[in-house]
Amino acid sequence: MTAAYVALEGGHVLEGRGRVPGTARGELVFTTAYTGYEESLTDPSYEEQVLTFSYPLIGNYGVREERFEDDQVHPRAVLAKELTEDVTDWLESEGVPAIDHLDTREIVTDIRDQGAMKCGIAVGDDVTEDDALEQLEACKAMSDHTDIGAQVSVEEPVVHGADNDGPDVALVDCGAKGSIIDSLLEREATVHVLPYDSDVADVEAVDPDVLFISNGPGDPANYEDAAALVETFVEDTPVAGICLGQQIVARALGGTTEKMTFGHRGVNQPVLDLESGRVVMTTQNHGYTVADPGDHLEVTQINVNDDTPEGIDGIEYDVITRQYHPEANPGPEDTLDFFDDVLAMVDGEPHRAVPADD
Repeated sequence: MTAAYVALEGGHVLEGRGRVPGTARGELVFTTAYTGYEESLTDPSYEEQVLTFSYPLIGNYGVREERFEDDQVHPRAVLAKELTEDVTDWLESEGVPAIDHLDTREIVTDIRDQGAMKCGIAVGDDVTEDDALEQLEACKAMSDHTDIGAQVSVEEPVVHGADNDGPDVALVDCGAKGSIIDSLLEREATVHVLPYDSDVADVEAVDPDVLFISNGPGDPANYEDAAALVETFVEDTPVAGICLGQQIVARALGGTTEKMTFGHRGVNQPVLDLESGRVVMTTQNHGYTVADPGDHLEVTQINVNDDTPEGIDGIEYDVITRQYHPEANPGPEDTLDFFDDVLAMVDGEPHRAVPADD
């Protein structure tokens, strides 16, 4: 059996079965999703993290490219109770270390009790615990990855759906999932994907009907350029955001954000709409949250489990953001109408907080 070690912050070292050799380090997190491992592994929001799957068997329906959210695997390493050869072959082709035969229940419990933590990974025939500890020693806190957007964003503007008849959306790519772009294209929008560090002139060149801030990895405080765009355009242009995008929008308009203990990562997070009283099930992947929306925004939806803000709307501005992922992929499709609501702002129409009852 190939040696494999996971060194946890604090010095505790776990031993498992090595499936893909290599060394890695990152923030140790977990997802409770029981399906959608292809989408999770290609989600840019997992950049600089080590992903633990709490579901015991990962890979039982193979690997298909059409399910990918991006063209590469983003977690630095993968931990599971059991990984199939389909998944380990894929991870090996991507150069991503993988370990299974771990007690993932113990790992999840540790993360819930102690919070997301630094970790070091070492897998290979000749590795030792010290190799994993060396990786741990070199691991940076997530907030210290000050330019993480550069690792996941496009380098030059890209246009999707140029022949569509709908609104022009300037999507600031802080690590956007492909299904967000697809959801806008399905509604006939033309999507102008812009680098995470775009300036005012870059957006003015698009002359968008909507400014959209995407999801992505890391601390929202490190996305100052995207926040500056929101601050500049919000008075005249509708603004939308998903996940990290919600946090960036809130900070741009006077709100504050904070790091969560272990975040929300899974496909069964219940969200309460405060106006209608309805609860919808959502897909989530984030480690930061809005602590205070400020004076220009109001919280319209909250997480049922911990009351953190899940939906924020503008008071005097056309703003609508969601902390969860309305596009799902994977997960429940309870909130797909969010994209209709975003585009409805172009015509000055009031948006629906949740889908209307039949």
